[in-house]
Amino acid sequence: MAFDNILVVCVGNICRSPMAEALLKQHYPDKAIDSAGVGALVGHPADPAVLEIMKEQQLDISNHVAKQIDEELAKNADLIFTMSDGQTKWIEERWPFCRGKTFKLGHWQDKNIADPYKHDMNAFKVAYQDIVDSLEQWADKIS
Repeated sequence: MAFDNILVVCVGNICRSPMAEALLKQHYPDKAIDSAGVGALVGHPADPAVLEIMKEQQLDISNHVAKQIDEELAKNADLIFTMSDGQTKWIEERWPFCRGKTFKLGHWQDKNIADPYKHDMNAFKVAYQDIVDSLEQWADKIS
């Protein structure tokens, strides 16, 4: 099974999923990678702390605009990453066809990636590192 279309989901689509989306795009430039939120701050840019962290990685995500996950995005995705068990459940309850292709990013370590929104810079750095570590666990399954 090739995962050519990957969707990353968090709550607001301004912190965790944009970071994961940018990292996935960097590693898999030939794949279609997108992000969305289950309760998205639609139209908002990425959080300033996220922009700063990604800039340190030479990744410019200043064009990111938050959007809400919908059935179309869910249908088109070969693989959907969430940040928590709750988000996976939310997606699978709305769209049962997402069962079996929706996984928590921290699935292999059974880890939820905490939301850094409205927290200090350290919380954002922890979330970033958790995303990096989790993506490493998926590397041999995605490529």
